[in-house]
Amino acid sequence: MGTATVTQPRLDTTDLEQQVKEMYRKVALDPGGDFHFELGRALAERLGYPSAELDRVPAQAIDSFAGVGYYFGLARLQPGESVLDLGSGSSMDAFVAALQVGKSGKVVGVDMTDEQLAKAERLRAGAGFDNVSYLKGYIERVRCADGTFDAVISNGVINLAPDKQQVFDEAARLLRVGGRLAIADIVTEVQLPAGITGNATLWAACIGGAMQVQQYVEAIERAGLRVHTVQDNPQYRFVSRNAQAAVGKYGVKSVSILAFKA
Repeated sequence: MGTATVTQPRLDTTDLEQQVKEMYRKVALDPGGDFHFELGRALAERLGYPSAELDRVPAQAIDSFAGVGYYFGLARLQPGESVLDLGSGSSMDAFVAALQVGKSGKVVGVDMTDEQLAKAERLRAGAGFDNVSYLKGYIERVRCADGTFDAVISNGVINLAPDKQQVFDEAARLLRVGGRLAIADIVTEVQLPAGITGNATLWAACIGGAMQVQQYVEAIERAGLRVHTVQDNPQYRFVSRNAQAAVGKYGVKSVSILAFKA
């Protein structure tokens, strides 16, 4: 198969960034609002998050959880490890990771939305998660040294990035040798047409930016990572009519992926 196109030249990336920030500002401030995707604890439990673990996470972080899969079974985080969460949002996954790596480990969350970061920091401080910290920034450019992390995680975020190859290259740079990438994201079974991939509104809705799954895997491997596992997440479901139509027409779906840095 030929080289995947991971940058969409017709896409207004400035408009996309503003739409994504606005959407996830609302997710942080008003998780009970009207979204095309599900939020909250019922979603997390259906995806596979253990109730006992969720009970140890601040409830307000779970309220704003908008993930698309459960990848912690693949990640197999160990006590003492260092973890980077790309697009950490209100920090539910970062808190779950922090519980798994323990006080001897550390978790760093990266997000570009002020309201998400403010909420995450307030919840972190209130719940005493001293092994969690946050960086404001973009998942394509993380202000950390090469080989800093044992694991890079992300949940439903990379599909929003205009240049996914840059995200995977950055993840590979940040991982130590033998480290792993464990993510859940939205992909497609067939390539989306230009009318969708060039529409910032559809990107912000987690549809327009979804790559064809084989191209997504190839982009990870071009970054120097070896893909070990790709598994569908049938427990995840879209809510809006537009999203459901895309599921039927283009095979839009959630997958979890595990890859290693050789």
